[in-house]
Amino acid sequence: MTTLRAFTCDDLFRFNNINLDPLTETYGIPFYLQYLAHWPEYFIVAEAPGGELMGYIMGKAEGSVAREEWHGHVTALSVAPEFRRLGLAAKLMELLEEISEKKGGFFVDLFVRVSNQVAVNMYKQLGYSVYRTVLEYYSASSGEPDEDAYDMRKALSRDAEKKSIIPLPHPVRPEDIE
Repeated sequence: MTTLRAFTCDDLFRFNNINLDPLTETYGIPFYLQYLAHWPEYFIVAEAPGGELMGYIMGKAEGSVAREEWHGHVTALSVAPEFRRLGLAAKLMELLEEISEKKGGFFVDLFVRVSNQVAVNMYKQLGYSVYRTVLEYYSASSGEPDEDAYDMRKALSRDAEKKSIIPLPHPVRPEDIE
């Protein structure tokens, strides 16, 4: 049986099977530790019965309550290739959404590569929609051009009128994101 639990510092030494996927953004150890210290409730791992890590979600709460922009943000969601198509990503997203609801968020957002249609379609199935396109959000390697991202959002119950997910009519640049 799969266990969903809080991510721990020890997991940083055990999650290479997940992070070696080319579509997974990999960060430095201090970045992961910052999330563990500031938003531990948003950092969840799925563990197989044998102890192998299957996937994780890492996020945070951010934004302004006064401007109705307080929200949950998905920084990273990844499932190891051998554990995909089991519903783990959907379950991890559901947990992050529940935490964001409890914290009074108006919506949950995430960034995804425009080219990652498998992920885009999964997020759409989970109720997310494209709020805006962020030009050249992802840095490319080896001389390739930078890649655009979709900023996808899902309104939570606090945003009864769903104002937070009304799409912007034009793309933005990374420096225009608050």
